[in-house]
Amino acid sequence: MTDRLFGVQRHERLLSELRRAGSVRVADLARELGVSELTIRRDIAALAERNLVTRVHGGATLPGQGPGVDLPRPVQRPRTRFTIGIVVPSLDFYWPPIVAGARAAAAALGVALQLRGSSYDPDEDRRQIGRLVEASQVQGLLLAPSLDAEMIDWIGRLPVPAILVERQPHRWTATPRQLEWVRSDHALGAEIAVHHLHQQGHRHIGLVLSHESPTSEHLLQGWRAACADLAIADGMVVALTAREHWTEIRDVLAQCRRARITALIVHSDPDAMSIAQFCAEHGVAVPDDLALVSYDDEVAHLAEPALTAVRPPKHHVGRLAVELMVSRLLDGDRRPSQRVLVAPELVVRHSSLSLVRRPGMFVSERF
Repeated sequence: MTDRLFGVQRHERLLSELRRAGSVRVADLARELGVSELTIRRDIAALAERNLVTRVHGGATLPGQGPGVDLPRPVQRPRTRFTIGIVVPSLDFYWPPIVAGARAAAAALGVALQLRGSSYDPDEDRRQIGRLVEASQVQGLLLAPSLDAEMIDWIGRLPVPAILVERQPHRWTATPRQLEWVRSDHALGAEIAVHHLHQQGHRHIGLVLSHESPTSEHLLQGWRAACADLAIADGMVVALTAREHWTEIRDVLAQCRRARITALIVHSDPDAMSIAQFCAEHGVAVPDDLALVSYDDEVAHLAEPALTAVRPPKHHVGRLAVELMVSRLLDGDRRPSQRVLVAPELVVRHSSLSLVRRPGMFVSERF
């Protein structure tokens, strides 16, 4: 079991490095991960069989770059003259990998980016977007605003095309230009987490959401779908507001005991780490008493124990958003509108590993 999990983690690291750099070398990865070069070659061979990488002499590249006698030089793409504005609600948690992915794609395509932050404030969203448009600085916009019907209509009437990033309108709306979007498939991520915990023997799985997060509704949808597929009775769903954090966490664990919950999926990493810390301080063992899966995987590996986490493909979302926008700017209205979902991945760590338990067992009676 351990060797298999380590293999999954190596594969994830290898693919992550490929998405970042475009190529990897066997010797570099073996040294970085502390394994033999033969192990890395076997990992590359396994991924190549699934058409996820292309083997080349000394390492691997992304599919489509073609084999060669050595790692190829980066493909030189024709430069364009586009400038794309990107307005995100935060420049720290969650969004930096998306911005990094956008910058990587922009550099490859010869596109300039104008980055703005708006602090989850609809009025600030409009100000930042308006400034970019009014100054004629951009030919397209990548946006992650707080969405309502009025904002959707306003964006649809902008004089330049816009693509939503990690956002999606609830319904079709009659705007002059149909909005395009690219986002992580968070509902699928929740389903992956539920299925993983079910495979580990859990039959009572709770969900802890982040209050007012746009991601929460997707996680709830995926959690319910997976529970229905697996014939798991509806468990506990709570939303943390962070106003009285430790009191809320105490209440969550008390509800777990009453509902015989043996596993929790928690959005996001800081809340999952707080729950793990509270458990440690009050005699609830993770994963023996309560298994945890975090959603986001920003800092989940820093917890004690390290948290299994669903990792949204943030870097790839940023890349795709820029690529979609460049395609839109080059092809104009000839190209149909696109709405893209990108699948998250599960990173398995200690907090959810299989253990021998009685059904409905929750050891601690402290809550």
